[in-house]
Amino acid sequence: MATHVDVLVVGAGLSGIGAACRLQLRTPGKTYAVLEARDTIGGTWDLFRYPGVRSDSDMFTLGYPFRPWKDPKAIADGPSILSYIRSTATAYDVEKHIRFGHRVVRAAWSSADARWTVEAEHDGSVVTFTCSFLYLCSGYYSYDSGHVVDFPGRDEFAGTIVHPQHWPDSLDYAGKRVVVIGSGATAVTLVPAMAETAESVTMLQRSPTYVVARPGADALADRLRAVLPEHLAHRLVRGKNVVMGTLFFQLMRRLPERAAAVLREAAAKQLPPSIPVDPHFVPEYKPWDQRLCLVPDADLFRALRGGKADVVTDRITRFTPSGIQLESGRHLPADVVVTATGLRMVAFGQIALTVDGRAIDPGSQLVYKGMMFGGIPNLAWCVGYTNNSWTLRADLASQYVCRLLTHMDRHGYTTCTPDPTRAPAGPLRPVVDLMSGYIKRATPNLPKQAARRPWLMRQNYLLDLADMRLNRLDDGVMAFRKAHERIPVPAA
Repeated sequence: MATHVDVLVVGAGLSGIGAACRLQLRTPGKTYAVLEARDTIGGTWDLFRYPGVRSDSDMFTLGYPFRPWKDPKAIADGPSILSYIRSTATAYDVEKHIRFGHRVVRAAWSSADARWTVEAEHDGSVVTFTCSFLYLCSGYYSYDSGHVVDFPGRDEFAGTIVHPQHWPDSLDYAGKRVVVIGSGATAVTLVPAMAETAESVTMLQRSPTYVVARPGADALADRLRAVLPEHLAHRLVRGKNVVMGTLFFQLMRRLPERAAAVLREAAAKQLPPSIPVDPHFVPEYKPWDQRLCLVPDADLFRALRGGKADVVTDRITRFTPSGIQLESGRHLPADVVVTATGLRMVAFGQIALTVDGRAIDPGSQLVYKGMMFGGIPNLAWCVGYTNNSWTLRADLASQYVCRLLTHMDRHGYTTCTPDPTRAPAGPLRPVVDLMSGYIKRATPNLPKQAARRPWLMRQNYLLDLADMRLNRLDDGVMAFRKAHERIPVPAA
């Protein structure tokens, strides 16, 4: 017999725990459950165990607005973030609602019943749940494997090859020569962390990334927390960081040439004479065509200046038994190679969705308000910002879901469906609109966005804050239905 709840949340990571807390705070009369494929809380912050793993956003915005971040580190390490998520789950008593070891594989909507039937694999069998609203908080990358490049000669390498997403606890790299392949957030985190004990660490990149150094602590936050109540200090610092981050992004997008020059000059000042800023820190793209890489307290640059870390910009010809052969003719000796080659993006947690027997292709869906989809009833997908802290948008989405549920109860509605016939004509873009390789690879399988709201996923928290909290729910696009009304919304 299926277990029924009002709301079924998929995922017990940063987003899923936040969603559960919001449901309890905003819709206390609703029943809910959280299905988690793994055996523990934490999601990304429990999965990733590589050296130095940390956030690339400040914790006053990456943390929950309803639970102040108390640690003096504004840019926090992975274990601290994991502890924060788990302690939040305990503080709000959401752990009893979590079903661990439940990997959701299928979800089918029935308009006749106005509910989802969800199948999850658990201990070798299939467990069935039903719910009135399905909220997917499983992120947008595969937990099973990252992006793996089949480099020529890989099998000939006599050393150890490891992907950061599956870091072995037993790996000992002390006193060894390490090559980190990649130039993104993972690579710039690994290099300074591994350089502390390795003989040498080389960041081997095919093309450079914009790297920005900022203090690991927030001096203003420390001063405010010393004189103001905890929640007030947290809100002030959070507001300050939101405004500064939004202005920073908008200026860079409006003045890309000047912004690129400023970033290059800042990097050049931090580098040793042996490492020129060009070509190693001069990307060919504009700032925020890809995410900027944050290095707290300039730790990457300090490692480069210290002589135990280096950066090489070149292309790989093949692996050799003792290292990596490059197109330039140079050979990099290595005992350990870390392939920080990116994530493998997926939509809807790889769950097979159907609506009244019609299979849903994620790549053909049009996103509404960055979280729901044309023609799919009573379903939301939690996706954060690419230009700011993930939790800023994730928490707005959870608040909107609660607002939507309350509105439906108040008016006796059983379904809510964005009407795809109200979407504007014109070219579409992926919902995650960046030029990063891992996003380009997944573009055909990702939902799309249009050029105008509410079918546009804006990267602006301040605008979204007003939209999600203040704008009408019955905006002429969202179609609400009562139990006796069987008129389906057209498919996308």
